[in-house]
Amino acid sequence: MSEQFSRNELIWGKEAQNILHNKNVFVFGLGGVGGYALESLARSGIENFTIIDFDEVSESNINRQIIALHSTVGNKKCELFKNRLLDINKNINLRIIDNFYSSRLNEDIFNIKPDFVVDAIDTMRSKIDLLVYCKNNDIPVITSMGAGNRNDPTKLYLADISEIKKTKCTFCKNILYRLKKQNITNGIPAVVSDEPPFCTEKICAEENINTSDGQQFEFKKYTPGSTPFVPAVAGYYIGYYIIDCFLKEHER
Repeated sequence: MSEQFSRNELIWGKEAQNILHNKNVFVFGLGGVGGYALESLARSGIENFTIIDFDEVSESNINRQIIALHSTVGNKKCELFKNRLLDINKNINLRIIDNFYSSRLNEDIFNIKPDFVVDAIDTMRSKIDLLVYCKNNDIPVITSMGAGNRNDPTKLYLADISEIKKTKCTFCKNILYRLKKQNITNGIPAVVSDEPPFCTEKICAEENINTSDGQQFEFKKYTPGSTPFVPAVAGYYIGYYIIDCFLKEHER
């Protein structure tokens, strides 16, 4: 029993631990939710990752993102996670896509088929592109819907998109509506909040993103309120769900 993963092995066994080492997970979005999901998967023993994010750490990230510190403000999230992951497990194989995700990248990103995809994207268009691609290509994916503008992590739950309770969350409703227009109404697990979203102030800005390959994206973005609790717990829910799927697959 290796010392690093010995406590994991006491729960699910050495054989299952070895299977986890060989799994390959893609994580889209390294913010509050995606960062904690990635962290939990690495500490579970998964050793193959592709991470996709274009952003740098900002001071406003410090309240909730695991990689965000005063010492890391201005640094690329992908590079910070590279250093962190290899410090957790030197055997991790990491592929970095330091770019803003849209469907134009699918051919390059998915030239390797993952065992699971984490969708922690907070931009509507990109989120829909990713979920539609994964669903249409039989790639297991789990999505985050509901960490912004929430305070109570106990209101989070896991459900298939077909089972999501009636929600007052405009973001979640829009995602479900757009997926339905693509004839996708089930088969995608999601982390959702049952807490009505709220924020003391509505902040909206036009955001312009210039990607590393010369593409430009312009969209209107509402800045959500966010606490230290909800994104972290949502990320851990995602990590748990993926590991549980892998372990159940091993038991069959």
